[in-house]
Amino acid sequence: MELPHLWFVLIAVLWTGYFFLEGFDFGIGVLTGLLARDRREKRVLINTIGPVWDGNEVWLLSAAGATFAAFPDWYATLFSGFYLPLLVILVCLIVRGVAFEYRAKRPEERWQRNWERAIFWTSLGPAFLWGVVFANLVHGTPIGESGEIEGSVLELLGPHALLGGVLTLVLFTFHGAVFAALKTVGEIRLRARRTAGGLGLAAAALAVVSLGWTQAERGSTASAVAMAVSVGALVAALIANGSGREGWSFGWSGVAIAAFSAMLFLALFPDVMPSSLGAEWSLTVEGAASSPYTLRIMTWCAAIATPVVMLYQGWTYWVFRKRIGVQHIAEPVHPKTTAE
Repeated sequence: MELPHLWFVLIAVLWTGYFFLEGFDFGIGVLTGLLARDRREKRVLINTIGPVWDGNEVWLLSAAGATFAAFPDWYATLFSGFYLPLLVILVCLIVRGVAFEYRAKRPEERWQRNWERAIFWTSLGPAFLWGVVFANLVHGTPIGESGEIEGSVLELLGPHALLGGVLTLVLFTFHGAVFAALKTVGEIRLRARRTAGGLGLAAAALAVVSLGWTQAERGSTASAVAMAVSVGALVAALIANGSGREGWSFGWSGVAIAAFSAMLFLALFPDVMPSSLGAEWSLTVEGAASSPYTLRIMTWCAAIATPVVMLYQGWTYWVFRKRIGVQHIAEPVHPKTTAE
């Protein structure tokens, strides 16, 4: 395999890892506003991802960094043309991280509620916007002869893009609900399973429509297989969830997300950014790649660093593998508001 093709595959793997890990991460954040009935249950949900949320974001940094180094033209066109949605995502991720860290720094109920609201909205926003970005990426953007995206940001909000955003939002929230059922005990666990059932049905229906649209426009035999695997895995996750087998359900929902990501990149190849104004202005894997020397150095660095990162992250999940419930959360202590 030639190095540009290898790095296209590696970047696809990094994005797949990000969607799999940050997917349930975002889903838990959304569920704090949909599933939790009180603040103790919100704390239970937040604590399920408390030890791992920041490690999950490493995959985004790795994917963006690898794109910058391996495909600088792709990086430049993508991050300039999608500047506004990517800026919103970045702001959400910053505020979300601050919310996780500062929510419990003060005991006042109002302080903590505001940060919990921030967690909800800054999880919902990126979960939707990533779908918008990648739907546009595969659908094609108005790249002109200069290699830059022409037109306004409103052109990125077409029906295909909005449908892709709704799909990733529902899919990630379903993934989060299955993770919540896997990591909790008691009533919240049962409620998470019931919520996952409805979300999974909606995700499967949206996947058929959105991915079917993508397949009709740019699909190949390989992308059709990936689409079938994604929808089939969602059905398997629903069946496992209905029978109370949370581990299997989470595994199948992960397969669904991995196949969803694979389908997008298979439909994209051999382009990295197809142009809707003319095929001759599309950015291709070969045309957007860095020099062979750069790619060789990157390959050696990735071969050394990637296993270390994956082992460390796997160890983190193993250490914090136990379930939690409201019985593990202490009653909040609020300061007195009147002078004695």
